[in-house]
Amino acid sequence: MKKVKKRNVLVMLLLLGFFASAQKVTIYTTAKNTQLKLTKCQVDTFSKSTQQFENQSYIFINSHKKFQTLLGIGGALTDASAETFFKMPVSKQNELLKSYYNPVDGIGYTLARTSINSCDFSSDSYTYIKDNDLTLKSFDISHDLKYRVPLIKKAINEAGGKLVLFVSPWSPPAWMKSNNDMLHGGKLLPKYDQIWANYYVKFIQAYQNIGIPIWGLTVQNEPLAKQTWESCIFTAKDEKNFVKNFLGPTLKKAGMSDKKIIVWDHNRDLMFQQASDIYSDKEAAKYIWGEGFHWYENWSGGTQQYVNVQRVNEAFPDKNLMFTEGCIGNFDYNKINDWSHGEQYGESMINDFNNGTVGWTDWNILLDEQGGPNHVQNFCFAPVHYNTKTDELIYDSEFYYIGQFSKFIKPGARRISVASSKSYLLTTAFQNIDGKIAVVVMNQKDMEETFYVWMDGNSVKSTVPGRSISTFVIE
Repeated sequence: MKKVKKRNVLVMLLLLGFFASAQKVTIYTTAKNTQLKLTKCQVDTFSKSTQQFENQSYIFINSHKKFQTLLGIGGALTDASAETFFKMPVSKQNELLKSYYNPVDGIGYTLARTSINSCDFSSDSYTYIKDNDLTLKSFDISHDLKYRVPLIKKAINEAGGKLVLFVSPWSPPAWMKSNNDMLHGGKLLPKYDQIWANYYVKFIQAYQNIGIPIWGLTVQNEPLAKQTWESCIFTAKDEKNFVKNFLGPTLKKAGMSDKKIIVWDHNRDLMFQQASDIYSDKEAAKYIWGEGFHWYENWSGGTQQYVNVQRVNEAFPDKNLMFTEGCIGNFDYNKINDWSHGEQYGESMINDFNNGTVGWTDWNILLDEQGGPNHVQNFCFAPVHYNTKTDELIYDSEFYYIGQFSKFIKPGARRISVASSKSYLLTTAFQNIDGKIAVVVMNQKDMEETFYVWMDGNSVKSTVPGRSISTFVIE
């Protein structure tokens, strides 16, 4: 009997070893100066490996070490995107929707952002109420019903009926502010704190009444920036007091305690101190889901400060991190296909995810041939541009770089441990709910690179082109 049991155990171990070694990997690649754009390039199987060598390159995966759960990946559905969308013929509208939101034939966006009132990427400044309406009885979202709401509904439908949508104000109405201007900074006057908190509720109710669920909201877009466009200054003290005394209780009273409140919503440079100040107030912190951040911290010099995301994650592991906006500015039509655009996205997404980010949101999903429309000429790039003069849809490299994540890493996926043996091979990895593992590897060299993807004592050899990004789907 003992011999039979030992033999059965041995057979099971051999079978487990066989299945592990036979694990399939499919590789999808986007590469500079090639036709490779989310292209299926290689199907292989893992084989047993027992030795590493210092003259070889490796990506090491430890699927047993798990971290944050992915909320989603997506982009902003702005007035500019919507206005441009409805300038296109229906065939191109359908193409764009499928490209972004279809989970099978597109890159499977699952996350979205839109504005409360106007932002710079609107054709004009506007609010939803009449001046000095303290009761908000005149609240009316008719402005949004022409372009923005129809686009959001189409995106939700293409995504399969569900899209995690959060909303952000750029400015309260001018008459609520110290400078009597929606633009150029200014501050919310204290006497309007409660009315402004009620305004968020009105907006959420208005959207939900027409079939658009709102998952969450940020308190203020870029709260320390005095911009030439819609802006409003909130210090950390202002923000925590507003959340604690007005926004949090008002949402709760309205039966909206499930709406996720996100603070900061500005650059990585100051995010650690802002989180420290705001979360130190327990009465404010109890209402807050997490901290949002942008990538524009290099506007005054320097480079991306990814380590600050890590520092916040280390200090406040019970709070979430969300990348809420990023785009490439200084629009130049001749640079729409600049490969560095995609590389900036790839580098940011890998670093942000590795530092604990649960959601990653690009800025406008679509802009025109001028990088707008934009009522203050603050033009920028988007992953897709529509040339209204030539009727062309142009996909920039950033579309494909984002797609290397969003197409293969789905909501509910858990980030797992992964490490590269080479500094020029950037990598992150997630395990999806169905058990499939997606490992993203970005080759920053100009030359192709051969390396081994190593997991549980098994490996697969792969060669990727220079200046490329690849996703290894392991099942």
